[in-house]
Amino acid sequence: MPASTSRAVDFLTARPIAHRGLHDFSTGMVENTASAFAAAIAGGYAIECDLQLTRDGEAVVFHDDHVERLTEGRGMVKDHTAAEMKQLTMRNSTDKVQTLAELLTQVNGQVPLVIELKSLWDGDARLAQRAIEELKSYSGPHCLMSFDPDAIAAVRRFAPHIIRGIVAERATDSYYNSLPLPKQTELRTFSHLARTRPDFVSFFYEELPWAPITALRASGMPIITWTIRSPQQAVMAMRCSDQITFEGFAA
Repeated sequence: MPASTSRAVDFLTARPIAHRGLHDFSTGMVENTASAFAAAIAGGYAIECDLQLTRDGEAVVFHDDHVERLTEGRGMVKDHTAAEMKQLTMRNSTDKVQTLAELLTQVNGQVPLVIELKSLWDGDARLAQRAIEELKSYSGPHCLMSFDPDAIAAVRRFAPHIIRGIVAERATDSYYNSLPLPKQTELRTFSHLARTRPDFVSFFYEELPWAPITALRASGMPIITWTIRSPQQAVMAMRCSDQITFEGFAA
C-alpha cells in the first residue's frame, strides 16, 4: 500500500539523520541531549530522537524505558514526573533530560526532526496525543514514527496532517515473543498498513533487501534505515533505501 497521501516528505531524505543527535559519549555529548542536538544542527543533519511518557503525562526526550543506563536515577520513566526527569543529569555530561517542548525551542526549525514514540505495547495513546499537542505550534519540518502500529494509528486518528512512519524490522527477534500472537503477525506481515497508512518506513538495514520493503519503495514510499555505524554500512544501506540514520562517524 502506498503512502496515505501524496505529501511533501523530501525533508526525510535530503540529509543523513543523526541517531539520537550527533552524540559522542567520550566527549560528553550523550544521546538525546541538547549537546548532541546542537552538534547535529551545526553539522546540518536531521535529528532522530525518542520520546517517553512521564507519570504526569509529559513527553520527555529519552530512549530507554528505565533511567539507569544513562543517569544516576533509578526506575522507569513512566514512574517519574516530568519535573523529576528534568532533574536527572546524564552520565558523563552536564546535560539534563529535556521535554519535547524544550527540544522544539532548541531546534526551532533549523533541521528536520524525526521523532520516535516509544511504546510499552499497552495501547496507551497519551504519548501520541501529547506529542501532537506540542507540535501544533511548531512550523519546522517534522514527523512522528514508532515501532508500535497502535501509536501510529493514533497519530493518524488525532492528527492526520502530521507525517507519520513505521519503524520496523522483520520482528523475528525473541524480544517480540512477549507480544500477543496477532501483534507479532501484524508486525511480521505489515498487515497494519491499512490502519496506519504510513508516509515512510524506517527499517533495520541488516535485514534488507526484504520483499515487503522493496514493494513499498517501488510504490514511491521513502525508506530510511537504522542504525548505520560506518561508511561501509552506509553504502550497503543506500542500495535498498533512500536515506540513513547514523551514529559514530561523519556521514
